Amino acid sequence: MMQNEILKCLKERRSVRAYKPEQITDEELTAVLEAGTFAPTGMNYQDPWIVAVQNPDIIAQLVKMNAAVMGTDTNPYYDAPTIVLVFASRPEKWRNGTCDAALVLGNMMNAAHAIGLGSCWINREREMFDTPEGRQLMQSFGIPDDLMGVGSISLGYPAKPLPPARPRKENYYRIIK
Repeated sequence: MMQNEILKCLKERRSVRAYKPEQITDEELTAVLEAGTFAPTGMNYQDPWIVAVQNPDIIAQLVKMNAAVMGTDTNPYYDAPTIVLVFASRPEKWRNGTCDAALVLGNMMNAAHAIGLGSCWINREREMFDTPEGRQLMQSFGIPDDLMGVGSISLGYPAKPLPPARPRKENYYRIIK
């Protein structure tokens, strides 16, 4: 089997659902965000918009909004000190927006792991930002009104060791020659 640091990193990354309370460094955050900007996008359109939130008041608002969509009172971002939101064009404007945003999120999660941070993909941003409260937040972030929330990542230092990988399902991929 091929051995390579990038492949090793991809295989070892796990979703982190418990974070230390201390904030990540600006240098770490910039590295993760920059990795997101290098994700491939359809026709190099670079449609996604990335917003990193470290303000505790805004994080509390995001937690409340996401929990409401989820129908719970727990923290869907697992008390991460940083939340990174990704927005994209609605399908009627750019059909690749959601896929492009998903690649941005994936790049950021892999970059986070590569530099010792934990992350977890969080859903429900579309529902959150389709509300009047969400639209107002988008406006405060400088995000165009015609975009939609696609997803986010919780980001921070893992509070406990990462678990081993679960077994991969049989026949996960096929090779046709």
